[in-house]
Amino acid sequence: MFAVIRDLARYNVEFAAGTLLVGIIVIFALASFFAPAPPHLIYVVPPDMPPSTTYWFGTNSRGQDLFWQLSFAFRNTLSFGLMVAVISRIISITVGLLAGYVGGWMDRVLMFFNDIFVSLPVFPILILFYFVLRSNLDMFTLALIMGCLGWPFDARLIRSVALGLRHREFTRHAVFSGMSARKIMFEEHLPYVMPIVFATAIANMIWSIGLEVTLAVLGFTNINVPTVGTTLYWANNHSAMVVGVWWWILIPVVLIVILFIGLFLLTVALNEYIDPRSRLRRIGGA
Repeated sequence: MFAVIRDLARYNVEFAAGTLLVGIIVIFALASFFAPAPPHLIYVVPPDMPPSTTYWFGTNSRGQDLFWQLSFAFRNTLSFGLMVAVISRIISITVGLLAGYVGGWMDRVLMFFNDIFVSLPVFPILILFYFVLRSNLDMFTLALIMGCLGWPFDARLIRSVALGLRHREFTRHAVFSGMSARKIMFEEHLPYVMPIVFATAIANMIWSIGLEVTLAVLGFTNINVPTVGTTLYWANNHSAMVVGVWWWILIPVVLIVILFIGLFLLTVALNEYIDPRSRLRRIGGA
């Protein structure tokens, strides 16, 4: 894995740029551990102060320093995206490897359920869960629901790779040596699909963070938990653009765009690395 990261950092400009952009946001999010006040407190600083040397990102109409508030927001948003990515990767890896290696009726059953999940309208289902759970819809519960809905496309991709690996010579040798199906899938085949897993995990983070921001802006999440979406919700609730507090909306939008661009560049770099022709062409050109 370290060799893959080394090659990407050395030969891939998109990977280096994406790592830089995402790294900036991650460092900003980690700064929340040194915040002078908890994120739920209001009117701890003068409200509606524009960005300055005292308040780098200004303050909002709730009397909160926007720099520290956004630091908490991005920490929660990144944690949410990682939780969704991990949960959906566990499901997609298990389903994809089982369907691809075992085949037969197992493949047909798993792909039947896979097709059902592919056809589900995710956004209306999430809104329905909000109205059912209300105050019980915390960040982990929402991440669990989205993780259980965000795996089918990636499972099908992993299955396609596992189908090819099933007929490779090293798989036959593993079977003849007495290795169990579980060991063959998770010790022999899993390393071959890990680049796909990482690439789809980053894409899944973009999808889940975008959905969370959309739900929060509309008020369909716990608005008392600071995230990028709830920050924009409170800005809209206080009519920030109307009263001239433009930084309350502009700064979080710029930061989330930087995060999305960084994650997108990482996805592009990993997808290129997965394709051996593109990787060899880039290394040869370098």
